[in-house]
Amino acid sequence: MKRYRFWSCALPLALQCALSHQPARAAGDHPQPQPWRDASQPATLRATQLVQAMTLDEKIQTVFGYFSTDLQSRQYRRPPRGRPYSAGYVPGIARLGLPPQWQSDAGIGVATQSGARQPYARTALPSGLATAATWNPALAYAGGAMIGREARLSGFNVLLAGGVNLLRDPRNGRNFEYAGEDPLLAGVMVGELVRGVQSSHVISTVKHFAFNDQETDRATINVRIADAAARMSDLLALQLAIERGNPGAVMCSYNRVNGDYACESDYLLNQVLKGDWAYPGYVMSDWGATHSTIPAARNGLDQQSGHPFDVAPYFNAGLKEAIVNGHVPAARLDDMAERVVGAMFAHGVVDHPVRVEPERAIDLHANGAVSRADAEEAIVLLKNRGGLLPLSPRLRTIAVIGGHADAGVLSGGGSSQVYPPGGSAVPNEGPAGFPGPMVYHRSSPLRELARLTKTRLRYLDGKDAKAAASLAARSDAVIVFATQWTAESLDRPSLNLPGEQDALIAALARANRRTVVVLETGGPVLMPWLADVDAVLEAWYPGTRGGEAIARVLSGAVNPSGHLPATFPAAETQLPRIAIDADPMRQGARVDTDYNIEGAAVGYKWFELKGQAPLFAFGHGLSYTSFEFSQLAAEARDGTIVVSVNVRNTGQRAGKAVAQVYVSPTAGGWEAPRRLGGWDKLALEPGAGGMARIHIDPRLLAMFDSASKTWRIAEGLYEISVGDSSAAPALRTSIHLAAAPAAGSVPASRQAPQRGLSTHGGFPDLAGCRDGSCH
Repeated sequence: MKRYRFWSCALPLALQCALSHQPARAAGDHPQPQPWRDASQPATLRATQLVQAMTLDEKIQTVFGYFSTDLQSRQYRRPPRGRPYSAGYVPGIARLGLPPQWQSDAGIGVATQSGARQPYARTALPSGLATAATWNPALAYAGGAMIGREARLSGFNVLLAGGVNLLRDPRNGRNFEYAGEDPLLAGVMVGELVRGVQSSHVISTVKHFAFNDQETDRATINVRIADAAARMSDLLALQLAIERGNPGAVMCSYNRVNGDYACESDYLLNQVLKGDWAYPGYVMSDWGATHSTIPAARNGLDQQSGHPFDVAPYFNAGLKEAIVNGHVPAARLDDMAERVVGAMFAHGVVDHPVRVEPERAIDLHANGAVSRADAEEAIVLLKNRGGLLPLSPRLRTIAVIGGHADAGVLSGGGSSQVYPPGGSAVPNEGPAGFPGPMVYHRSSPLRELARLTKTRLRYLDGKDAKAAASLAARSDAVIVFATQWTAESLDRPSLNLPGEQDALIAALARANRRTVVVLETGGPVLMPWLADVDAVLEAWYPGTRGGEAIARVLSGAVNPSGHLPATFPAAETQLPRIAIDADPMRQGARVDTDYNIEGAAVGYKWFELKGQAPLFAFGHGLSYTSFEFSQLAAEARDGTIVVSVNVRNTGQRAGKAVAQVYVSPTAGGWEAPRRLGGWDKLALEPGAGGMARIHIDPRLLAMFDSASKTWRIAEGLYEISVGDSSAAPALRTSIHLAAAPAAGSVPASRQAPQRGLSTHGGFPDLAGCRDGSCH
């Protein structure tokens, strides 16, 4: 997340020293050896050597960061060497060969902070929730690698990416940045994005640690949750992402957890992250999430980020005073600095310094093809009555209504915003200030659909419902685009589409039953008109070339293969909390929210636990072809279960199937009836079959025991089911497991590759995206 900062010549002397101090060298002194420059040594040893050579002031400046965007409201000017309109800057130490940290938000692309008159031209991926809907780790990796490349060319070496907060509440305004409700799916997909980002020798974070699952009162709310439930839900998602992605940094969150602010929580930072998980990197604060000097430093925070968003520069002059007076041990400051510097060595930031290249060096066409491939595979076909989609060439006229489909596609708001070249396709919408503006990427579904079909398309903006209904009645079919803007710092008041869009869709459906609804939303929405329309596509926020992707799916140039990463409720009364916890009379109130209500039973697990039927189940997604599962087998091996199942394309089109494996103990005793155990995505030609193979992480067969801090598998019979959603098991089998500890995870090298796709290092090679023909 990002906010605002402060830097000027009026700062206290100690702060200026922390920025500019260079130890004086007496005349005749000889340069000292610098063994940390030897790249053949382990990163941890190099970090220890470098920090030993630092002065106290240099250590302090390494753990204190600045915002890098001017703030007129605070008379704050970015540090002179900070990148303009970016998230942050931490000074380097030239005499020791330590480069500055240039930081950018980058969960969806290299972001530009609001206020830039001419935002930098960079590529936006589809939303994080959209990428999760692909169920294709290779696409997450490719998108991350694209972001990493653009970051280097833009002069950034630390990216605030890797959002993995679970979707506990579908009204959370920031869900679009994250990866859904299941810890395995979220952890794998975000871990792969982080791995891709860091392939370009830049550091990525994983964020927000932890339980920042609503935006309302996010800086003050206190999350109550028991340890075991925490470890089996949000913390498991973060743990999996960290194991798979190996991020250089973890960003702690705004909220409090069981009474303590997350950025000074001994439980979260010292006990879980650095203790139980042995995380070697550093913990940076979210912008404005630091609240103290001594407790924060002692309890695990390694770097205060984004001055001046916090009340005080706690890790600058205040930390120096605490070190000098013995309130924080000097060894703790060394540990803080070594963690920061160690991550910079480990991920190539020091040995591969960034420089700002000309903007033309960014290949927007090739990178846009990566984004389009992601968007095409992310689109979920929710309903397709009568096979209305793909659009038949026999349709002579189609009415296209609403959503600014003539101009572009919507994106989410806040610090993650990536601006399109030339600015928004639809200017002057949404709030002028943060988290606005509302931005549409310049990729028109209408124009691309006109290029792909010979059907006559007639467009209306939908503001006049009667005129739109009249056009619908005179057309062979209708495509209505419905949008829902969500953003950081804001939660949604309800799950209904905003404005009068539900009424518009209902009117269009009454005029012409052959109506297709295309949703550009930040997450699940209610659909009171669902029974009256023939087809529904969830396109999420589809990114830089999302309009093309939508049109290619509508026309049949692409067969949809997305599956929901989140449950779509039938009503808000089905949720664990009917309303988001907040004090309606006081913004920023110190209220509590009780996550022990659902505990680890998040999303589909809650619905199954309560016996509630959702509107659309987790994992749901239709295709223009059909698939059949057979030969399900499960084998206990090496403390886990290995599942295989044959998948055959029984239709007339090439398509991609997602074989989803769910596990449950027949004796019960889990937080919910079943858990996602793994999946495999296969690309199959008509009539072709393939074998999906899934290694289930042992922790997904276990319960966490807080007393011993171990995962334990109970002896008994376990049901293994496979299907194409959590609510549609096609085959079942069972297997007996002995009681055992579940100490580890399945290494990435043992994860099944994406069969049916060309592979490189176990992941699809998307180099072909350069010609726009990604698969």
